[in-house]
Amino acid sequence: MAETRLIQGRYRLLELIGRGGMGEVWRALDESLGRRVAVKCLKPMRPQRDPSFAEALRERFRREGRVAASLQHRGVTVVHDFGEHGGVPYLVMELLEGRNLSQLLEDNERRPLPVPDVLDIAGQLAVALAYTHDQGVVHRDLKPANIMRLADGSVKICDFGIARLGRDIGFTARLTGTGIAMGTPHYMSPEQIAGGSVDHRSDLYSLGCVLYELSAGAPPFDLDDAWAVLVGHRDTTPEPLRGQRPEIPEPFERVILDLLAKDPEDRPRDASDVAKRIALARATWGAGQPLVPAWTLPGSGADLPARPRPRLPAWARHMSTGTPAAPAARAARAAERPVPPGGTAGGARGDGGASAGEGGLTGAWTGGPAPPARPSVPGPPPPPPARA
Repeated sequence: MAETRLIQGRYRLLELIGRGGMGEVWRALDESLGRRVAVKCLKPMRPQRDPSFAEALRERFRREGRVAASLQHRGVTVVHDFGEHGGVPYLVMELLEGRNLSQLLEDNERRPLPVPDVLDIAGQLAVALAYTHDQGVVHRDLKPANIMRLADGSVKICDFGIARLGRDIGFTARLTGTGIAMGTPHYMSPEQIAGGSVDHRSDLYSLGCVLYELSAGAPPFDLDDAWAVLVGHRDTTPEPLRGQRPEIPEPFERVILDLLAKDPEDRPRDASDVAKRIALARATWGAGQPLVPAWTLPGSGADLPARPRPRLPAWARHMSTGTPAAPAARAARAAERPVPPGGTAGGARGDGGASAGEGGLTGAWTGGPAPPARPSVPGPPPPPPARA
């Protein structure tokens, strides 16, 4: 597709603005309407790829177009068109000039964002989620890389590649039946990890993970191994935020901890309720505080100490099976490399919406089976059975 430079005689590709393992995004010109757009497309699958895997990705891509096009809200990326060119699916979206939240944290050397920005982003996210849930859509992969903050401070949710429409359960079953795990370890709810039923409350848990990371500079279970991260979500209580940042409003900390409840029944009822509680927290923190995009505040949060890494229960500390999810060296590299110029269309870690960086088109974790059941008495895991 990249070589043709013109798609369907209408969309002229101008500049590659993001690339991942499965997709790429181009800044383009819609020559029919004379407007700039972002064109997201799948890369052609290599011949050695499992055909069922390739088809699952194609269905997921089509699904993203279908789901995103059904949503019309200021907090959701607008989809203009969808089709195939030369057998390759493409998606035409509004071109967003800004930074995703993962990039903002990297720009800020993985330090927490200023409190007013966190509260502002949180409020906008809760309102956008309330809308999508009211439409029967569960995102299922909410993470900083899938959330854009534009230059004017507005926030948009992107990448509905593994979203579920409440009225389309059969389609979702066909996708999940391929053996591809849905979600990203640092932001997966316990019920996602267990392979159980997932509804809007799973998005609320992921929202809690995102807000925790914005507030603390790292997700609630910031461990190098995907398996250990998943065990943390399932069994470990996150550290309270105010012990690290006393300036965080207590009502806001309570919202985040409630969102991170292990049992979906213990989380807030819905995103509308979360939005109301965040609004009250903002009022508690103090009205009239400046709310500006964090990337305009050089050194913001620089006086805050690095967040200590959480520790899992003793019985789980030596678990090492799985794919590394967040190498420690990544933070060091972020402090050394320059901030990339220009903006991106909504997406993951500068991929302009492709969300194809870690583990596939939507950052899906493709590791092993669910973590083992927790023993009744803390201690090391039992030894493996002796071989005959």
